[in-house]
Amino acid sequence: MNKQNIAIQVNNLKKSYKQLNVLNGVDFDVKRGTVFALLGSNGAGKTTIVKILTTLLKQDSGTATVNGFDIVAKPNSVRQSISLTGQFAAVDEVLTGRENLIMIARLWHLGNPRQVADDLLNRFGLTDAADRSASTYSGGMRRRLDIAMSLVGKPPLIFLDEPTTGLDPEARIEVWKIVKELVDSGTTVFLTTQYLEEAEQLADRIAILHEGRIIVSGTLDELKKLFPPAKVEYIEKQPTLEEIFLAIINKNEKK
Repeated sequence: MNKQNIAIQVNNLKKSYKQLNVLNGVDFDVKRGTVFALLGSNGAGKTTIVKILTTLLKQDSGTATVNGFDIVAKPNSVRQSISLTGQFAAVDEVLTGRENLIMIARLWHLGNPRQVADDLLNRFGLTDAADRSASTYSGGMRRRLDIAMSLVGKPPLIFLDEPTTGLDPEARIEVWKIVKELVDSGTTVFLTTQYLEEAEQLADRIAILHEGRIIVSGTLDELKKLFPPAKVEYIEKQPTLEEIFLAIINKNEKK
């Protein structure tokens, strides 16, 4: 892959907490303008990888570059070129939706914070609720505002760490639509999720993290080839990503 087309490059990343090895040599690349989904069980190390790549945590060994910047040598450059949306919406509930966006735009030292806020409110369907306190927003609205805040400054790469945790199905679909629109506009998305259907819907490439290592990585079609042949009953049954995930994890544990 041409290095100019790589948004994230990770080589032999390792991290331990006292006696617990969380990452045992993780390797992967993420192509620009795509959705890369990292799957794994609770405690697999997904959030640890996100924290390392966003310079919130230092690895024990290994290297990584984000948008061409080494995460250790140039952490400030990394931070200026990314955005991070965590598992819980980081909005100020005392402020209105518009005030939240204006505050972030001012922190970015942008020239016209109010216009930036209005554009994002319109893009995310929040104009009618713009002057309401964020505490009155539904879970889906709060998450949309959170992602909108992440896009102030137009970062080329956004990290979404389990962005639909706790959302109802309708709100989850809203977030999926936003992610697809981001990628269509050229943004690179690094997604961690426990919802396998989410990865099926959104990801260009999928990696499965298990016991601190990437045990398989590829497109959904490539992962399907690792699954036993489709059963032919009345119709040919294609495996779901959930079935593929469980089969790969169980196979790996038997080694």
